[in-house]
Amino acid sequence: MEAGRAAAIVLAAGASSRFGRPKALALLWGRPLLQHVLDVAASVGFAEVVVVLGHDAGGIERSLTWRSERRVLNPDPDAGLSSSLRIGLGSLSPASEAALILLGDQPLVRLEVVERLLAALETASRPIAVPRYRDGGGSNPLLIHRTAWSLAEEARADRGLGPVLRNHRDLVAEVDVEGSNPDIDAPQDLAALEASREGRR
Repeated sequence: MEAGRAAAIVLAAGASSRFGRPKALALLWGRPLLQHVLDVAASVGFAEVVVVLGHDAGGIERSLTWRSERRVLNPDPDAGLSSSLRIGLGSLSPASEAALILLGDQPLVRLEVVERLLAALETASRPIAVPRYRDGGGSNPLLIHRTAWSLAEEARADRGLGPVLRNHRDLVAEVDVEGSNPDIDAPQDLAALEASREGRR
């Protein structure tokens, strides 16, 4: 699928309770965590990029470098990731045929993974494409065709689409990719990631 026929949704409304401060603004290699995700989304050439904000929305608005991303507010972010997902999908233009769901606390998301998902959705007979990382971890980001957006109504609380897709495996195409795409949930996760990159250098 061409990126110009799809949209990206970046979910960044969480309270960062385990992190102890606004996670989206924590610096990794000199840039806020959320900025890493936005930069990848901007490089793909999506028809539209929607960022769902909630907690700390004002600080995030002031602190990041914005391009043409459209910011929408989740009025009840404590309802969980699933509520932000539905708000994001509901805010997209009717012209967008598919949506890439990105998590704002996964700064290692890679352009080549997104491109592989877009290619898979074009050729597969299934409406959802997810990465399967060689080094393990969650299947994010995921690309979902408009015909399957109604599955978001089955998502609950902070679990997102993960449990839903396990109940609909027949709709999911898995794409094998290298590496991993870790979440940053706690300060030690960020410290470990920073140290690992410095170690490779």
